[in-house]
Amino acid sequence: MSNTFADLPELAQHLRAQLDTKKFVLLYAYNGTGKTRLSTAFKNIGKTVDADGEVTARDTLYFNAFTEDLFQWDNDLANDSRRVLKINSDSRFFAGLAELEMDNRIRPLLSRYADFDFRIDTAAWTVSFSREETRNGATTTVDDIKVSRGEENIFIWCFFLAIVQLVLDGAEAYAWVKYVYIDDPISSLDEHNAIVVANHLVQLYRDIARNDSGDIETDRIKVSTVISTHHHLFFNVLYYELKNGFGNKAMHHVLACPRATRRYTLVQQKGDTPAFHHVAALVELDKVARGDDIHTHHFNMLRAVLEKTALFLGYTHFSACIKTGPDDADGVLHQRFVDLLSHGKYSLYEPETMGDETKRYFRTIVRQFLDRYPYNRALFPAEPIANEESAT
Repeated sequence: MSNTFADLPELAQHLRAQLDTKKFVLLYAYNGTGKTRLSTAFKNIGKTVDADGEVTARDTLYFNAFTEDLFQWDNDLANDSRRVLKINSDSRFFAGLAELEMDNRIRPLLSRYADFDFRIDTAAWTVSFSREETRNGATTTVDDIKVSRGEENIFIWCFFLAIVQLVLDGAEAYAWVKYVYIDDPISSLDEHNAIVVANHLVQLYRDIARNDSGDIETDRIKVSTVISTHHHLFFNVLYYELKNGFGNKAMHHVLACPRATRRYTLVQQKGDTPAFHHVAALVELDKVARGDDIHTHHFNMLRAVLEKTALFLGYTHFSACIKTGPDDADGVLHQRFVDLLSHGKYSLYEPETMGDETKRYFRTIVRQFLDRYPYNRALFPAEPIANEESAT
């Protein structure tokens, strides 16, 4: 099923109409299709402007390239000592910043990903960062550091997630929000981040939707959300998270804009991914297993491939692709390795290298999986995986 639209405002209006009955719309589109411009068109429809051109009301909280521009570095060029991230105080994105104790709301979210701390100065509208460092056996706190671009992106994303939590909780400062629009939050992050960010995002909504009995009641969510991405794996993870959590309250589309027509086509996506990303990921995992540069985040890629294979074969859990039966002790152990190493709290942007024994388990799981399932052997080298002896 597909629909064609003359321009982005017409498409944005169509998405708003879908959200009258749905809680989520997930969009996949290649870079350059117009995802960011679509998010702008969507939020502009919700603006009310007076005779003087002033915006008097709006209904969309959005995360896109413009959101990151609300934060700008002051690198203290004169003294090169006190570096802070300046916040644009004119944006309604920061409504209630002081009153709502945003530090305490952001910190639990950020701690899942990062090893640095921060402090928001609501008088100066700045954020300062610090990190504990150990030198010569002594641990000290280094203040006013400049974090990396990846760390900065994670902080801004967690800032946004904290605001989404306030929206979902019904905070008065964000009572104006009817829609949340998220455009490519992981554009500068890696494969591992795609899994963690997608899972974490949907978990916020699940927590709000879960009643006292533990069941999901979608009507408990008072806002509707659009998520757009060009990232195959991010789309894939969100597809299953939303489908499993919210069923038919989530719509999935692929957006295209052929140069020949310059009209926007929205095609309903009935599968979990618009391209065979899992096959490419498996080829990469095989390549990784043949070398020694194996990192913890590769277990996340492996889990994604296992889950896709299990769903394709009709199994309810990825462990069916690892274990030969309920009494397969090695299979149970391998499942535990995948479980634990794909859900750790290690750093997103500096994945830890595995120990030698863990690497052997990784190679064994990859090798046995490829031996068990008939993937096209032409995609993989003929020689065996290095150091593939069974881990004991």
